[in-house]
Amino acid sequence: MKKFLVTMAVAALAVPVLAQNAPARVAVIDVQKVLTQSTSGKAAYEKLRALQEERIAKAKTLDEDAKKLEAEIGTKRLSLSEDKLAEMQKQLADKRIAIQRYAQDADREIGEARDRELQALEARIKPVIDGIGKEMGLAAIFNKFESGLVYAADAIDITDTVIQRFNASAPAPAAAAKK
Repeated sequence: MKKFLVTMAVAALAVPVLAQNAPARVAVIDVQKVLTQSTSGKAAYEKLRALQEERIAKAKTLDEDAKKLEAEIGTKRLSLSEDKLAEMQKQLADKRIAIQRYAQDADREIGEARDRELQALEARIKPVIDGIGKEMGLAAIFNKFESGLVYAADAIDITDTVIQRFNASAPAPAAAAKK
C-alpha cells in the first residue's frame, strides 16, 4: 500500500513537469488577409467576381427585355385589343417573375460557389498553418477577428508568414483561373 501511495505521489508530481514541456505560446492569424492577399485567394476572388459579373449582365438583359415590353404596352395600349393587351401584360408579369427567380438563383449559385472556393482554400491553407504552428512550437493559433479576441500583439501575428508559405506551396494561379 505504501509503495502504491509513493507511486501515486511521484505520478502526481510528474504531471506538472510533463505539462511544462508542452508549448505554451500562441499566435493569431488574420484569415481574411490571407484570403485577400494570397495568390490563390486572389484567383478565387477573381473567379467569383467573373461569375457575379456574368450573372449581373444576364439580369440586366432580362430587365431590359421587360422594360421594352412595358414600353411597348404603354405606347400601344390604346390601339391593342383587350385580348392582345392582356396577353402582353401576362408576358410582362411572367418576365418579372423570371427576373426575380433568376436573381434568387444567381444569389444562391454565387453563395454556393463562394462557399466551395472558401472550403477549397481552407483545405489548402490548413496544412500550411499546422506546419508553421509545429515549426514555431505553438500551442494554439487563433483566427484574429473571429475568435472573440479583442487584442493581440503584432509579435504573435503570423499572417504574413502564412501568406508567404501558402503562396510558395500553392499551384500557379494562372492555371487555376483558366478552368
